[in-house]
Amino acid sequence: MRKILLLGVALTLSALAAHSTAQGPSADLQRVESSDEAMGTTFSVVLYGTDRARLDAAAAAAFAEVHRLDRLLSNYQPDSEWSAVNRSAARRPTKVSPELFALLEACMTYSTQSDGAFDITVGPLMKVWGFYLGEGVLPRKAAVAGALSRVGYRHVRLNPTSQTVTFDRAGVELDPGGIGKGYAVDRMVDVLKRRGVQIALISGGRSSIYGLGAPPDEARGWRITIGMPGAPDRTAAELFLKDMSLSTSGSYEKFFFAGGRTYAHIMDPRTGYPARGTASVSVLAPRTIDSEAWAKPYFVNGRAWTAAHITPAHRVFFCEDTRPPACAWVQ
Repeated sequence: MRKILLLGVALTLSALAAHSTAQGPSADLQRVESSDEAMGTTFSVVLYGTDRARLDAAAAAAFAEVHRLDRLLSNYQPDSEWSAVNRSAARRPTKVSPELFALLEACMTYSTQSDGAFDITVGPLMKVWGFYLGEGVLPRKAAVAGALSRVGYRHVRLNPTSQTVTFDRAGVELDPGGIGKGYAVDRMVDVLKRRGVQIALISGGRSSIYGLGAPPDEARGWRITIGMPGAPDRTAAELFLKDMSLSTSGSYEKFFFAGGRTYAHIMDPRTGYPARGTASVSVLAPRTIDSEAWAKPYFVNGRAWTAAHITPAHRVFFCEDTRPPACAWVQ
């Protein structure tokens, strides 16, 4: 049986090759694996079907969709629509495509429902803490305060009539890091379904995956093992993905040490400082955009808030930052 390891916060697709291969449990069922680079990370697919040529074409179409979204959503590419919004929305209402407007509306909804723990305006904080391009650095309190004055989803004004975005102050900057990969995985799934693929595993980076159907050797779905934070060789939980997604946020993904403390990259956008008290959170949801987006506020707000606010469609596996980590499904 094939295992997919979720190591603390790192999703390892252990047998995915960098090029397409075909193999299968029977002569009639083909298996195709493929990977490609986009959004600063690796996207991978495993596909099953009876027609190798159609599987190859479906994989190529899925990756073409990821590259389209990279050109739309990247805050690293200056010619992306997302970057254009960051440059101009503080000066004037900026008209955007219906797709981007709908995505930004969804982000505002996540922010409202999470009491502000999810916030795509966190960009200035990610920069001042050094997580935008590097591995992190301890900033001065004045720098954090300055960045925090430009953070807050309420600074983003969306006009559904004109399909425009406006920032109410200079220096506001949107960061797609908490939403882009999950949205891209869902779009890849849609492309594969339209091309007739019924069995697939799709991963975005090392933190978000979607299991479409079930592999031929396991009717329950794609077998996933969640590793223990700090000890990925130990299993914290096991589950099966069947027409379901799983995303993880964790303090072991990007972090640094300073003054005897550990600072992770998951920010509380309301305080300006990295969230503390949580080691990792894994969210099971029907859509990957939801599992990725909600992993952050569940992580930031803690177990008690999660238990009180968990969405009925979600299951949450929570690991508190204790020694050893206290991990359990949230009831």
